[in-house]
Amino acid sequence: MQYRPLGNTGIDVSCISFGGIKLPNIAPEEAAHALNRALDLGMNFVDTARNYRDSETKIGNAISHRRAEFYLATKTTGRDAKSALSDLETSLRELKTEKIDLYQLHSVSDPDTWQQVMAKDGALEGLKKAQEQGKIDHISITCHRDLPTMCQAIKSGEFETIMVAYSPIDSENVAPEVLPLAKAKGMGVIVMKGLSGGQLCRPVPEGQERAGPDDIVRGALRCILGNGAISCVIPGMTCVREVEENAATGDMPPMTDEEKAELLKEIGSLGRSFRYGQVCLRCGYCQPCPQAIDIPAVFRAYDMAQSYPGNIKHLGREHYEALDPQPDVCEECGECMEKCPAGIDIPARLKQVREFFAQG
Repeated sequence: MQYRPLGNTGIDVSCISFGGIKLPNIAPEEAAHALNRALDLGMNFVDTARNYRDSETKIGNAISHRRAEFYLATKTTGRDAKSALSDLETSLRELKTEKIDLYQLHSVSDPDTWQQVMAKDGALEGLKKAQEQGKIDHISITCHRDLPTMCQAIKSGEFETIMVAYSPIDSENVAPEVLPLAKAKGMGVIVMKGLSGGQLCRPVPEGQERAGPDDIVRGALRCILGNGAISCVIPGMTCVREVEENAATGDMPPMTDEEKAELLKEIGSLGRSFRYGQVCLRCGYCQPCPQAIDIPAVFRAYDMAQSYPGNIKHLGREHYEALDPQPDVCEECGECMEKCPAGIDIPARLKQVREFFAQG
């Protein structure tokens, strides 16, 4: 297992770490087997959240007796100091620990929520008090979708790490700006949704079990870890087999460009729609367009406007209207289609996007 600095926290974490989001789906005995096997294989960072149902309870019951072997992270959706501190006390009790190594403000993903947690008597103020009391060591934040809020959180200097969704198809487009900015500011980056919510995997016929490691899962994790801004990725795991297969990627070399290209072809061959209705893999293989259309950006704007929560759907239209040139200059030459690993009829989809935004 390889270990990486978690930003400037002074902590070195296993590049493949344990995500506790799926623990509520399994029995306590299965959770205990998976968690203990993870520690045995060198995973030294375990992430959960107060709102992951009984995940904290299962972690506390399973591995609190090995507390010195791992760093523990959990989260609160509390937006004011009182609710955040109440969540913290519950987490300490359920996890059977006296201290949380990394405590995170969970899903601060729009300007209004950002203002709430940063205000006087807001959640951040409460966490700072808890930090002074020795109940937490490091304060962090998790964000979804809203790139401006992510960048604001990084630039604020208030947080030591940030958790973002990132995968080989980069559904939230954090790679161009957010990841480099976090690295420049010395922040640790924890990756969630590395398998796009479990979608980056080969289907298994009903009633059958996978014969061996999934090359798409393994490739996705290797691809993520090839980004030097990333401290660790925390796939959700539910059994010893998943733990062992994921842990094995923690000691594999970075992917070559040829391997990345093959991975994208394999993902494209799944023929799926991913998070936010995404079908474009954001790989950029269709570029350059003879008419200079930024095809991945067009499709991303469409996905945002269609599938983002109502309070931030406007980001899709703003993203679309900022494009220059607009997709109406497409001459349907077909060059892009020849290069698309997902086999998208790009001219037809560009027309669909134009019509969608034209209808308001």
